[in-house]
Amino acid sequence: MEELKWFVMYTSSRSEKKVADRLKENGFEVFLPMIEELRQWSDRKKKVQRAMFNGYVFVKTRRNQLWECLQIPGAVKFVHFSGQHATIREEDLDIIKRVIETGVGVESDGSTIDPGEKVIVIGGPLQNMTGEVIEKGNKDYLLIRIPGIYQNLLISIPRKFLEVTN
Repeated sequence: MEELKWFVMYTSSRSEKKVADRLKENGFEVFLPMIEELRQWSDRKKKVQRAMFNGYVFVKTRRNQLWECLQIPGAVKFVHFSGQHATIREEDLDIIKRVIETGVGVESDGSTIDPGEKVIVIGGPLQNMTGEVIEKGNKDYLLIRIPGIYQNLLISIPRKFLEVTN
């Protein structure tokens, strides 16, 4: 029997949560990383939850069940790279979960970024996490690559908590 893998599903715009809920109802294991942000309207501010990766839902299933997953309203397709279905490693999902649990400010960034200095976090809630340092608009960020979906997490973190590694 084929092993279960985390496949990357693309959903229609702003329907990630509905698709994830419907997949769960059909017995699939789903991971939808959500982050909280403060939105400004003309008359008020409000904290809202949104998907960390717009349009992406992670589904743990077998390749022969992908078609069944796509029957869910709002599911568009499974992401492909070089003719292969995109999968994401359990370790990468654990990194995403850990970042969300800490509550640090995070952005997702799908652009290609040239490798910078490799670092390890030496203090704070992300201690011992490794990544790269990049500079973006006068601010330092810790970059954590999620290769399975060609996305990066940018975490604003003071340099005093970073130490260069080899």
